[in-house]
Amino acid sequence: MTDGTSVKSRRPHHWRRDLVELAALFTAVAVADAVANTVAHGPDGPYLLAVSAVALVATAAFHIWWARRHSHAPPAASDTGGGPATAAAVPDAPATDGREGGAGSGTVLWRMRTTVRDEPGSLAALCTALARLRVDILTLQTHPLADGTVDEFLLRAPAALPAAALSREVAAAGGTGTWTERADAHDLVDVPARVLGLATRTALDAAELPLALRRLLGRCTIHSLPAVSPTGRPTGATAPVEGALEEGETVIRLRAPGGGALTIERPYLPFTPTEFARARALVELDARLGPRVPRSQDVLTLPEGNDITVRRADQSDVAAARAMHDRCSDRTLGLRYHGPVADAGRYLDHLLSPRLGRTLAVETASGRLVALGHLLWDGDETEVALLVEDDWQRRGIGSELLGRLVSLAREASCESVYAVTQSSNTGMVAAMRALNLPLDYQIEEGTLVITARLDGLPAPRPPQRSGPPEHSARARR
Repeated sequence: MTDGTSVKSRRPHHWRRDLVELAALFTAVAVADAVANTVAHGPDGPYLLAVSAVALVATAAFHIWWARRHSHAPPAASDTGGGPATAAAVPDAPATDGREGGAGSGTVLWRMRTTVRDEPGSLAALCTALARLRVDILTLQTHPLADGTVDEFLLRAPAALPAAALSREVAAAGGTGTWTERADAHDLVDVPARVLGLATRTALDAAELPLALRRLLGRCTIHSLPAVSPTGRPTGATAPVEGALEEGETVIRLRAPGGGALTIERPYLPFTPTEFARARALVELDARLGPRVPRSQDVLTLPEGNDITVRRADQSDVAAARAMHDRCSDRTLGLRYHGPVADAGRYLDHLLSPRLGRTLAVETASGRLVALGHLLWDGDETEVALLVEDDWQRRGIGSELLGRLVSLAREASCESVYAVTQSSNTGMVAAMRALNLPLDYQIEEGTLVITARLDGLPAPRPPQRSGPPEHSARARR
């Protein structure tokens, strides 16, 4: 209902318009009177009459333009007639898409995998069930099996929808073995583009292979078992030429590029044949390209003025590393390897392999190698280790190397790094504390294990080892 007052009657009175109209009228009357007197008493009457007509037409045109300009001006807030404003008319109003889980109510990303029957209509039933839950399908991959199809989805779902309800609805639509996991924006990358990116990184750096496999297959544990142990004893590790899916399709076994076997385990979710083929192709690419490391290097100046060069190292540095070991004291080598000092040189081929991690070397201006820093892939964990020649200790080299190794671990999406040392190694303990990260200290088999959490959360307790010594990074010292 209205109060009987029209919208037009509530418009504000435009006094300036009335003033202009009166002025125009007065001018027109004056001009007309002057023209009439001139025409009546002057010899140029017809000419002046035409000029007057033009003036009157111009005045009328100006009046029409002025009236239209003001009558089409947008109304003020009070000119809306009291009706409700819409989001489009109010710039600051939040825009919503009109459905549950839109921008106004919040959404989350889920990765979901389920197995459906390989028959017409099975995928349609699944999509219909997701639509009833107001779930958007962002990407879909299909993995054909002998007796069905594994469908892998990236979903945008309402934040209020629990994973259990999603799984129940999928099961009612015919899905079996359903698995869900929270996703993030990185999962929005197109799968072929992501695989090509991983292949490119692997081609540039052999140390990227375990990281590429982990990004390709999700949460998994990767073990590289060499054909010969660091002590020179054959391990018997091998794999079929074409690789194999073992133990209920939760283990992939492939021939390692450097010899031996590469084992990938994911007990919580079986591998599909498509994932197995992708992993095998990535390992074959790494094997064909051979050992390789980026050749970039940085020149730094120590506080006392000496220049040092920090660069990536590989097995071509074994001779220089052995020479540095010969110059190190027994105490320095003992703090680093926690075992017989005479056997330290046997580990260098293994430690400098780019397939097992990343190694940074420090050289003096004369080219002499004086320090090594290792970042080693140890299953689903990552170890950092340092060795600095005695004459170059207490100059900040160890801290510089450790900081760079932690940065490499962050780039590799590692959740934590650990260092194995002794409580008497105050230099290593101080360097770990200087990282300003949450640390966990644990005594394990007579040595000190310091774990740093890279995501800022409390550091987890390192798990106990039960495998053979040569398969454990902590026992290879």
